[in-house]
Amino acid sequence: MLDDLKQIHERDAQDALGVAEKQWQQLEQTYQASFSPQADISNVVVAGMGGSALAADLAKIWPSLSVPTEVVRDYDIPGYIGKNTLFVASSYSGNTEETLSALEAAEKKEAQIAVVAAGGKLAEIANQKSYAFFQLKSDMQPRMAVFSNLAALVQLFSQAGLVGQESQQELKDAAQWLSEQTKKWVPTVPESENEAKKIAQELMGKSVVIYSGQKLYPVAYKWKININENAKHIAWCNRYPELNHNEMIGWTEQPVQKPYAVVELRSALEHARVQKRFEVTERMLSGRRPAPIVVEPKGDSLLSQLLWSVVLGDFVSIYLALLNGVNPTPVELVEKFKLALNE
Repeated sequence: MLDDLKQIHERDAQDALGVAEKQWQQLEQTYQASFSPQADISNVVVAGMGGSALAADLAKIWPSLSVPTEVVRDYDIPGYIGKNTLFVASSYSGNTEETLSALEAAEKKEAQIAVVAAGGKLAEIANQKSYAFFQLKSDMQPRMAVFSNLAALVQLFSQAGLVGQESQQELKDAAQWLSEQTKKWVPTVPESENEAKKIAQELMGKSVVIYSGQKLYPVAYKWKININENAKHIAWCNRYPELNHNEMIGWTEQPVQKPYAVVELRSALEHARVQKRFEVTERMLSGRRPAPIVVEPKGDSLLSQLLWSVVLGDFVSIYLALLNGVNPTPVELVEKFKLALNE
């Protein structure tokens, strides 16, 4: 089915595959916003949910900020926030209630504020209060705007003096490389030569578990949320070395024929002990869990491996949606849930 272009176009009516193919272009975006610190910045807090928070998770790994950084997925904020905190309110829609609540609390603590959004209430607040406003394009699903959000954060952190000035250029250089890599996963490449299609076939009908080391954990989480939202398919994720202290034991009483699929994102850039944990875990759990689908990210830098792995996962989740017979773009249950919360 995944080589039948007619069926693909029928099921992918809003061209999610086309959006995934062009994601690299988001990394080249620059924004009109300008942020000037009003006091020395001692820590960074980014408030966001879903894909908006995920961009901040990626930014914590690369380009690695010079001050402590926390991503908040909640209504409340950490008690340490104050005048020396750079607080970033990030919501693609601009209307995420958790983020708006966190912003209000950060304002009371007199934090230095920046906003990343496509519009909504956050845009109104940013314009009214003259906050640095990094305005995203408004024609995407939030989960497919992660690279736009990442580009905005890197520009903001560069302006704040928290990452090197070269980071923005590194992102743009990586975009060109990624554009070539992405061509390997487009619909016209047959399944026999298309890694994304092959993985999607292996995940079909299975509950998906994605494992990674610490460096690629934001990618593992991105795979999880995209499989959830695009494929309408259950998935979980965890990371080494933590899972060796608990979750690993959970496989010991699960017959191998249970309907699970295990994906492992194995980077040679992870700590040497983490790499050994992958190998030892696979050996010890042989016959107790399904053999893992091993993904070895391409690229000679952490940035390139992060980006490559994100886009591969996006294609996998969309192809899995098509195999499941669902449109990958709408997330109707989320919208219904938001309405129910306000009843």
